[in-house]
Amino acid sequence: MNKKGETKYSQKVGHMAARKLKAQREVNQTVWSGLGMMGLIGWSVAIPTLLGAALGLWLDDHYPGGKSWTLMLLVVGLCLGCFNAWHWVDKENKDIHQEDSHGDD
Repeated sequence: MNKKGETKYSQKVGHMAARKLKAQREVNQTVWSGLGMMGLIGWSVAIPTLLGAALGLWLDDHYPGGKSWTLMLLVVGLCLGCFNAWHWVDKENKDIHQEDSHGDD
């Protein structure tokens, strides 16, 4: 028992109830922020891919050769976009786990 006369079990139940109430208040914000994050991730992949393809088309028109600049830069843009998306998802995951670890104190 602690100084308030609560057992560890009652503290844990109180903490879980507080987390549940907080989650219920934030559910709308979480849904919209989740949809926004999906959009952000989608655009972070699409924009570099399209820019790479556009630059490749321009290079193919102005500097024709045996290699396809379009295909090469499309793949480079896709890889950069995927790396960018991975970075955003990893950052959000770390933020979520950091909030959880601070909330468990």
